Amino acid sequence: MGFVEQADIWLFRFLNLHLVHPAADDLMLFLTRPGLSLHIILLASAFIIVRRGKDGLAVLLLAAVAIGLADFTASGVMKPLFQRIRPCFALQGVRLLIDQPHSWSFASSHAANSAAVASIVWLFFSRGAAVDRAYAALMIAYGLLVAFSRVYLGVHYPGDVLGGIAIGIVSAGVAYTAGAWIVKRFVHGAALRRNADIP
Repeated sequence: MGFVEQADIWLFRFLNLHLVHPAADDLMLFLTRPGLSLHIILLASAFIIVRRGKDGLAVLLLAAVAIGLADFTASGVMKPLFQRIRPCFALQGVRLLIDQPHSWSFASSHAANSAAVASIVWLFFSRGAAVDRAYAALMIAYGLLVAFSRVYLGVHYPGDVLGGIAIGIVSAGVAYTAGAWIVKRFVHGAALRRNADIP
């Protein structure tokens, strides 16, 4: 067992067994289950629409694309490639608060998906008005808490979560770059061509 894996296991045990509190248990369960936190997703989406109008739909579309890329990379590529056994199966004495997932451990798709959304929001809102910057910071914090909840609940190593966050950030970057290219190529390009045709 290499040093990195040993450190990952040590950090997992510290976070899962010692950095815990009964009041945090319910919060972590709430964060990790989309069905329980659906209203937060709806409120976050509504804020984007209210602040950006029709352009907000494009932001939500890019967020959906980023989630798709992140989820496919984490669950469809990385998990079958690395086949890392989850800590709740590999280690003794894990504090497990949810049903044991039977998929592979690396990388965390929860972390990847939440990081993808948070990154898209950051790209569009971090340089806006004070309320927009506050919203971007709040979404970053929410994404980090969702990622942390996977370790707290006993189903992922910290390394799985960090890998998922990296995947989410890259996926958001790819979606944003592709979206910007499409807008420049087809939307702005069409407008420039129309203006060039005007005598």
